[in-house]
Amino acid sequence: MWITAVVLLVVNLSNYNIVALQDSSGLGCRLLDGSGPAILTEPGDFIIGGVFSLHNYLKTIEHTFTHAPEPLQCRGRSVTPQELRFARAMMFAIKEINNSTELLPGIRLGYQIYDSCASVSVATRATFQLINGLESTFSLSASCSKSSTVSAIVAESGSTPSIAMARVLSPFGIAEVSHYATCACLSNKQQYPTFSRTIPSDQFQAAALAQLVKHFGWTWIGAVRSDSDYGNSGMAAFLAAANTEGIYVEYSEAFYRTNPRSRVRRVAEVIRSATARVVVAFAAAGDMRVLFEELLELGFPPLQWVGSEAWVTDPLVTPFEMCLGAVGFAIRRAVIPGLRNFLLDLKFWESAFGCHLTSGPVGPGERVCNGSENVQQLQNAYTDTSQLRITNMVYKAVYAVAHGLHSLVCTQKNGSTLHCDRGMKPNPLQVLEHIRKVNFTLNGNRVSFDANGDPVATYELVNWQLSEHGQVEFVTVGYYDASAPEGELLTMTRNITWTGGQSQVPKSVCSESCPPGTRKAVQRGKPVCCYDCVPCAENEISNETGDETCHGVFVMNCGDACIPKPIEFLSFSEYLGIILAASSVVGACLAIAIAAVFYLHKDTPIVRANNSELSFLLLFSLTLCFLCSLTFIGQPSQWSCMLRHTVFGVTFVLCISCVLGKTIVVLMAFRATLPGSNVMKWFGPPQQRLSVLAFTFVQVLICVLWLTLSPPFPNKNMKYYKDKIILECDVGSAVGFWAVLGYIGLLSLMCFVLAFLARKLPDNFNEAKFITFSMLIFCAVWITFIPAYVSSPGKFTVAVEIFAIISSSLSLVMCIFVPKCFILLFKPEKNTRKHMMGKVPSKKNTKTISRKGRDIF
Repeated sequence: MWITAVVLLVVNLSNYNIVALQDSSGLGCRLLDGSGPAILTEPGDFIIGGVFSLHNYLKTIEHTFTHAPEPLQCRGRSVTPQELRFARAMMFAIKEINNSTELLPGIRLGYQIYDSCASVSVATRATFQLINGLESTFSLSASCSKSSTVSAIVAESGSTPSIAMARVLSPFGIAEVSHYATCACLSNKQQYPTFSRTIPSDQFQAAALAQLVKHFGWTWIGAVRSDSDYGNSGMAAFLAAANTEGIYVEYSEAFYRTNPRSRVRRVAEVIRSATARVVVAFAAAGDMRVLFEELLELGFPPLQWVGSEAWVTDPLVTPFEMCLGAVGFAIRRAVIPGLRNFLLDLKFWESAFGCHLTSGPVGPGERVCNGSENVQQLQNAYTDTSQLRITNMVYKAVYAVAHGLHSLVCTQKNGSTLHCDRGMKPNPLQVLEHIRKVNFTLNGNRVSFDANGDPVATYELVNWQLSEHGQVEFVTVGYYDASAPEGELLTMTRNITWTGGQSQVPKSVCSESCPPGTRKAVQRGKPVCCYDCVPCAENEISNETGDETCHGVFVMNCGDACIPKPIEFLSFSEYLGIILAASSVVGACLAIAIAAVFYLHKDTPIVRANNSELSFLLLFSLTLCFLCSLTFIGQPSQWSCMLRHTVFGVTFVLCISCVLGKTIVVLMAFRATLPGSNVMKWFGPPQQRLSVLAFTFVQVLICVLWLTLSPPFPNKNMKYYKDKIILECDVGSAVGFWAVLGYIGLLSLMCFVLAFLARKLPDNFNEAKFITFSMLIFCAVWITFIPAYVSSPGKFTVAVEIFAIISSSLSLVMCIFVPKCFILLFKPEKNTRKHMMGKVPSKKNTKTISRKGRDIF
């Protein structure tokens, strides 16, 4: 009883060719050549159109232009099982809705389903037929101008045919709800105002793929795509997202399954010869099958495939086990209760069991169906309902149209339907508006549309794994939710089996990370992820894998681990620092002791004759000179570097100014021997204090300018030693440093010259010879200091400077004050006025000298 129905269905689905109805009188309505009725149809109060790619190819026709072209025909006897399941799922959903008492109660939905043959031209023809509302039965007296009864259209599986249909439907305001057209371009409501879809846009999938590639650390990938709206638009979105994530593409190739074989082979050769081990494919299943066939013939090393949802769960490509381990995003699986039993009602025997239902003769290798075939045990792409992904999108699309119609034609109150107007003829734009506003839950899945007609983007991350029975199965290993917070978009739920059965994540980088001791050198003309590993220069190091620059100046050995270089400076804890610090303190204590001795004997002739005020000021400055050397010891810091040089410069100028003042007074006192001379009134105590203050102020001014413009600062010196770092004070401005030293040298030279001129004055009053000798030592120390300072390495530079400070200060103490202290402490008999006035050539001079010594000194 079912044989006749099956034969008719097989004929319709496998090789339909409508002969145009001719009206020789020219009256009435008729189908033009090439037009045809729907493949599957059912009448109803409201009609939903459907367009599916039941066949994948068109019959090739060569046009001779000598007669009218033949009608477009699909090629192949068998239909695509998956697309047939889509069409049957639409029929099943409409059957459920018609049996529902809650959705469109009392209203019967009908359908008209066409085969597009995956062709833009056939899809466009089907669209016009749905718009025209022509039925399969025609009257020669009927008018062709009647309006369409199609409320909305569920179509199409491909983006390119969907785009063509949307351009035709938009002027008429008829809603198109696609279940599989993912091209991001269709979200443009200015170009496609009536298009909606239940599957997420490729814009979301492209972002998800970029996140996936980034998650596994693949920075160097290959890219292939279908040369179609779906592939080109999707890959463009992916490349833009990948670029923002620091992912670089070695090649990007486009092809189509109808291209010449040479074109497909060229793409396969590019993939085989490339260095990228990960390939992202944004292509249709039919295109990937053609590419895999070429790669299988060429032979190639194992690659990690990352697929878009169009092919990564399609059974059409599962025979290629070389893709085991492939990962990609797929539409989330769903359960549609009762669908499998509904699918089995269709006795599609010829395709399922490889037999013919005709009773006539059969060809070689063919057999006649005998009725013993068991459809309940049948497992193929048509009957497999374990991976209902896109089929669920068809199911949701039909329900979305039904909910839109329900809100339009039915009156509701308090959530209950009161009445539905089955005779209403709604405007297509009204239907579109209500479809866009639907928001309901179907089998646990939320169905709604945003302003662009797109749903919320959620995906499953699937992985091709080999089952226990040796068959490829799609295992869900993670999820992607575009509505989740940043950082939680991609979640992993189980381990992935990678290409070749590996458990470790494969690597795909242009260049391996540079080991410690090397740096990256970008290869000319290539992306920044392609580089050579160049050894670090001398005195440089990279102590981490993948360093872009050599930076570790604090290390001395390279390798898997780096040992920090020792840091060296003159510290208080080492012998040299202890000796110098002790010498500085001893010198300061000596100056203080001498000051105490002078203070105890301040009223004695020898103290008074040596200008006690300048003597005490000189001893104070010498104490500071000794102590300032302590600032040169210890780890340099910003403040210690500025303090050590400025304190040194100011205290030494103060010291030399006092010596210079004493020298000038001595010289002037013994040169102004004429009676009634008033020269000495210009060199009294006030003038002496002012001269010391003036000389010191000049040095203070130099130091202020130095610290303001370019002060000293701590520096890490690596010039002298490769295995250690010298911490020292950089003088900052060399001009400022040498200006401070030069000013000290200038005053020292003046003091030496004046003291030398006064060296032959009477012995007992004359300390000029002691000043001369002290300044001779002072100048000698600082003259020898310059080459020693310049040539001394590391911390010894500081030691030389401290030695010069202590030596020059000690020379002043020993030459000027120690002889007088010896008289005060051990020769008190010489500390008399008579002795101080001895060795005078004449009585006149004695009186003069006595008066000068008493008044000036």
